[in-house]
Amino acid sequence: MKVLAIYNIKGGVGKTSSAVNLAYLSTQSGARTLIWDLDPQGASSYYFRIAPKVKGGSKALIRQKQAIDMMIKGTDFENLDLIPADFSYRHMDLLLNRKNMDTRQFSRILKPLKNEYDFLFLDCPPSISLVSENVLQVSDAVIAPVIPTPLSLRTLQQLSEHCQSHQLEDLKIFPFGSMVDRRKKLHRECMELLPQKYPNMLKSYIPYSSDIEQMAELRDLIVHFSPRKKAALAFRNLWEEIQTIAW
Repeated sequence: MKVLAIYNIKGGVGKTSSAVNLAYLSTQSGARTLIWDLDPQGASSYYFRIAPKVKGGSKALIRQKQAIDMMIKGTDFENLDLIPADFSYRHMDLLLNRKNMDTRQFSRILKPLKNEYDFLFLDCPPSISLVSENVLQVSDAVIAPVIPTPLSLRTLQQLSEHCQSHQLEDLKIFPFGSMVDRRKKLHRECMELLPQKYPNMLKSYIPYSSDIEQMAELRDLIVHFSPRKKAALAFRNLWEEIQTIAW
């Protein structure tokens, strides 16, 4: 099972829309795919019309009192399952710290699923925390959406520095442009700068689009309800590129 973390320290950069659309695209070739909605806001769960609730909450999950496969819910899409969010995930850092668990607890939690799925997408909350450190330890690659603005670039630099300081130099981080508006001079300049500073920068980018915003209204995925739209085609190009270079 390949584990892909859709992650950035900064919020509001398109992590969830990227996670759900890329996960759906991975199923189109028959790959067995799972999403773990780690954000207590539960946006991925909302898109898939699944209640953001797991039995026993984060406590049962972290302490492994409940088997993780019992928390998995099927979606309306073939080969695509979800571990829902739970509002108690907001306490997950405290639980990890209180039990003196190391940064490999997620690896232990996910071990039973190793041969059940081809891909696991982690829809991650923003910030640096014990949760994110577990995410970084368990992941084969980090797919990092970046809005082409100075603040977003700053958080990408912080992520790189964090990985270097925590002996994660071998972790592959693949940034890509998110919510890119090429009418804006600042966006164009940042998109030119990023590949120079980050050699792993993906060539594909997701444009700013009201069609993506419509996903929340329809509770559906743009690659499903409007597969020929520019944004949907951009997600498809992004997934094809990830498959080519991520491992």
